[in-house]
Amino acid sequence: MATVQWYPGHMSKARREMEADMKLVELVIEIVDARCPVSSRNPDIDKIAKGKSRLILLNKADLADKYISEKWKKYFEDKGIRVVFINSKQKEGIRNVLPNVKEVCADKIKRNLERGIKNQPIRAMVVGIPNVGKSTFINAFAGRNITKTGDKPGVTKGKQWIKINPELELLDTPGILWPKFEDQEIGKRLAMIGSINDEILVVEELAGNLLDYLYDNYFDLIKERYKIDEDTLKPLEDDAQFVTKESVLLDKVSLTLGCLKKGGVPDYFKAASRFLDEFRAGSIGKISLERP
Repeated sequence: MATVQWYPGHMSKARREMEADMKLVELVIEIVDARCPVSSRNPDIDKIAKGKSRLILLNKADLADKYISEKWKKYFEDKGIRVVFINSKQKEGIRNVLPNVKEVCADKIKRNLERGIKNQPIRAMVVGIPNVGKSTFINAFAGRNITKTGDKPGVTKGKQWIKINPELELLDTPGILWPKFEDQEIGKRLAMIGSINDEILVVEELAGNLLDYLYDNYFDLIKERYKIDEDTLKPLEDDAQFVTKESVLLDKVSLTLGCLKKGGVPDYFKAASRFLDEFRAGSIGKISLERP
């Protein structure tokens, strides 16, 4: 697959602003995609937020493999970072966020009370890479539409302060990626969940990579939805020199979804796009793309 890189100029500026604004907050709330919690974390955040209280929200938890998600929760909590599962679109788990914010910031609240400071809100920065659902979370958490949301990356353009209640204020920031993916598998996973614009990708290759992964890890799900079975890969045995596992699987998906051109020829672009849409919407099933 082609090398995945996407780092528009505005992201470099947003990173500098985030570093400057970090002194204004006590807590960093990081939104990640529950389907790939490490790949959807910006590794720069650990450096930028050093010394701050931390909370990770595993968003889109309804789309992820619950068994794997529990392992991720333990993974982060072993590193001293509190974790809450949420589904911002359906507002599931949102009510658990504030109690966890208070617990994570308990020492700060206690110090304020000892110094006679009452009713000072906790100030938290909300961070996350593009399209992990940051704006949707903020709207759900605030109980009103404050920030613009969208299914494509890069909707939030600037920072803004949002008062949730007398106890908590949030600083919303634009989603930023990091300049270079050292591991191309990370770039692929981000492309699969939609954190990188499809316009710069070869969707047939991306769909093929995802199908390959699902065949090895979630066979029952694609067997059910796309009528893929143990015989589907038989062409590889007969003609392995000219076909690949990915192309054979995409062939089957094209036929099952009826994505055909004139003469019954598979329309790979259409099939790949539909398949990726179905994965992102959770129509195939609960799937995690990486494990701790």
